[in-house]
Amino acid sequence: MSAPTLAAFLLPEGFARPAVAAVVREGSVLGEAGRYVLRTAGDRRARRSAPYTGRTRPRASDPVVLVPGFLAGDASLALMARTLRGQGFRTYRSHIRANVGCTLDAAAQLEERLESIVIRRGTRVQIVGHSLGGMLARGIAVRRPDLVAGIVTLGSPMLAPGAHHRALTASVDVLVRLSRAGLPGLMAEECVAGGCARQSFDESQQPMPRNVGFTAVYSKRDGIVDWRACAPAAAHAVEVTASHVGMALDPRVIDHVAASLRRHGLDSVVEVDRGVTA
Repeated sequence: MSAPTLAAFLLPEGFARPAVAAVVREGSVLGEAGRYVLRTAGDRRARRSAPYTGRTRPRASDPVVLVPGFLAGDASLALMARTLRGQGFRTYRSHIRANVGCTLDAAAQLEERLESIVIRRGTRVQIVGHSLGGMLARGIAVRRPDLVAGIVTLGSPMLAPGAHHRALTASVDVLVRLSRAGLPGLMAEECVAGGCARQSFDESQQPMPRNVGFTAVYSKRDGIVDWRACAPAAAHAVEVTASHVGMALDPRVIDHVAASLRRHGLDSVVEVDRGVTA
């Protein structure tokens, strides 16, 4: 069989795949990792020198679920989770070991995960989604605003999921071929060119509920996806200087994530006080 092709609607007019050489920009992830190490060491020294009573941060009210990108698992966001916990956030894994399966199945699994956390904590959750993880978060927020207080997307090409580097397309092709061969749990052709892809894309274009915060973080240095697809008009757009992969660990990006989570939490509290939401 011929290699599967992405559905045309996944790459609307006005967007484009990054140039083949653009992936070279992803090499800056080494510097971003180094920046994380330096920041962590500085934070550790600051905590040791602070009075004991000042070492803990106030606990944020909303639980935060971190959702990994395509081909990645929860481990890819472990450093971000660690930093957010140090800043007072209660973080949870998505339970996605490798984001390589059907997007609708992944969304259903994530929705169940959110339901269990909401029941346990008694409050809506916030979601931080990297790349494909952000698109999953976007769809769930539209369907289940009763579960989601806010989302922060990182390099998520919601406006044009097909506007990604050809290397990613090659990875998708491999998964589809393995799925055709009978290997279960992998992305199928229906997920990139059929009804599954259409449903996922349509959900990502629907208006966000008014009581759900929405921040979209993007980088013009992104070598994996077209940054223009990552900043929809409906979102509070935040530009950073980081690689696509590096957004998951660059401390400057994590600072923006933390600020967005606090802003969403505050907005949610204000709405409850006004009697707008429960």
